[in-house]
Amino acid sequence: MSYQSIDSLQNVLKNDVFSHTKDAKKAAGRALGTMVEIITYYLLREWGLCDYISIERGLPEFGDEEICHNVEFTLHPILQLSKIKMEEESPLTATKIIKALGEDVMGDFSQKKSNKLIDSNNVLRNSCLLAENNESLLVANLHKERIGKSIHVAKQYHSPFAMVECKRVGVEEGCKKGPQTIEKAKQGAYVAQMTSSLQKVWLDGQRYGLICEDGVTLIKPYDELLNEIVNNDKPLKKFTLSIGVVSNHGNWFTAENKNKEMKVLANSYDWLLFLTDAGLSEFVTSLLLKPTLKYQVVKKAFASSYKEGKKANVFTKTKINKDAHDALCEYFSKNIKKIEGWFNVISPEGNHIDNLKTALINMANKNWEEIL
Repeated sequence: MSYQSIDSLQNVLKNDVFSHTKDAKKAAGRALGTMVEIITYYLLREWGLCDYISIERGLPEFGDEEICHNVEFTLHPILQLSKIKMEEESPLTATKIIKALGEDVMGDFSQKKSNKLIDSNNVLRNSCLLAENNESLLVANLHKERIGKSIHVAKQYHSPFAMVECKRVGVEEGCKKGPQTIEKAKQGAYVAQMTSSLQKVWLDGQRYGLICEDGVTLIKPYDELLNEIVNNDKPLKKFTLSIGVVSNHGNWFTAENKNKEMKVLANSYDWLLFLTDAGLSEFVTSLLLKPTLKYQVVKKAFASSYKEGKKANVFTKTKINKDAHDALCEYFSKNIKKIEGWFNVISPEGNHIDNLKTALINMANKNWEEIL
């Protein structure tokens, strides 16, 4: 690590980037939370899952769809994927992309959006929602091809097969523990437990999974049943694999001890990943504080998003300067094995992040059009 701790790194950001704000350390902490989301998004993108992703969608509770919870990322079955070549003109609006697609591909999408894939300020919108109806979403992404770039437009099934939430709590000055730690843990745990048809129950101190399919109820040891569902050719209806990504620097986890909050999350998410201090520090140092010439554009986008009197944020998981986006894609492509090593798998115990990657790719590649 370039810095002794994340707290010292946060203090560097506080002094160098956020000194103009009312509470500089808290502002730096929020920015670090954004970094966790960006790292997670570009990791999923590098795994080849870009076209399956929607960002900040409302995820309904299983059995009560009137209650929805916004989560960072949801991964949806793709019913149809179209690739179109268009000039990267600004702005590149949803209307222009839909016109290029044609009515045969579009189908009946009653709710058309006014989003821009690329706006007039060269800001890219990841997972740009073009239109939706009660059954599906139309989502566009910019892709680099061997020759030039193309726009992928995915017709996503409305109900996701996986969701990802990112949680980070820092330590305030004079405190040993972030005051919102347990509240964020409870919030994440509740959403993870309530949004999938695979229910978690405890019997005699052991965690079991419960499903009800076609009127038949099945109970098995949780990890065994989860593995069966993920690898089944015909997935369970309304099953949503829950993935938590936490980065908390001593509040939820230490090398010697899983604190209560971490145990709550580990028992609630199907997969819980911990982004290490070393990983987050390397990302911030290599791209935002001391980048090589190739990645200066990333630093510039970050700095302009948080400078005094800024007009717009151009460095988030949703909206990002297009040149910075291209640089991040290249960085993740060249360093993916190292980046995967930034994560510790907390649960399921004994697994590696490669197992999660395999599970998500297997689920994404199922014959969803036939299944649904």
